[in-house]
Parts: sequence; structure tokens; C-alpha cells
Amino acid sequence: MDTSLVDRITANPDYQTLKSKRNSFGWMLTWAMLIVYYGFIVLIAFKKDVLAARIGSGVMTWGIPIGFGVIVFTILITALYVQRANSEYDALAEKVKREVLK
Repeated sequence: MDTSLVDRITANPDYQTLKSKRNSFGWMLTWAMLIVYYGFIVLIAFKKDVLAARIGSGVMTWGIPIGFGVIVFTILITALYVQRANSEYDALAEKVKREVLK
């Protein structure tokens, strides 16, 4: 890639906005996922009795829906990122591309 093109891209204020928004949102989702995942692991390690408690009179324990919740949470934050990328980040990236390639 041509260094002048790289310099024009990095100097573009819309690129700086894109980079800042994408990084902050990505880190927020990363922290949320780490808290949920490691929270579940901490429950497994230190509060087995909570996860082993039966729901009602059946055989299902709280560990099943909580573990399923971790999986669903992962899918939801991935969908949230994809939605934001498609609606906001792609438009900004296209704007940067148009301005830089003039």
C-alpha cells in the first residue's frame, strides 16, 4: 500500500472517529463478555451449590439455564456488534474511502 495513501487515511478526521467509536464499543463488549463468562466460571468454582440447586421438583438444575444464558448472551452481543458495524461503521468507512480516493 502506498504510504501517502496510508497517511491520507490516518489523517482523515472521519477515520479517527471510526477508529475511536469502533474501539470503544469493541472494548465495552469485550469487558461485558469477560464479566459474564468469568462470572460463570467463578460460580462453577466457588458456588457449585447454586448451580446444582434444582429448579422446582424436576431434575433440571440452575446450571443449565445459566450456562445457556452465557451462550445466548454471546450470540446477542455478536449480533449487536454486527448491527452497529453494518449501520454505522460501514457508512463511515465508505465515507473515508470516498474522501481519500478523490
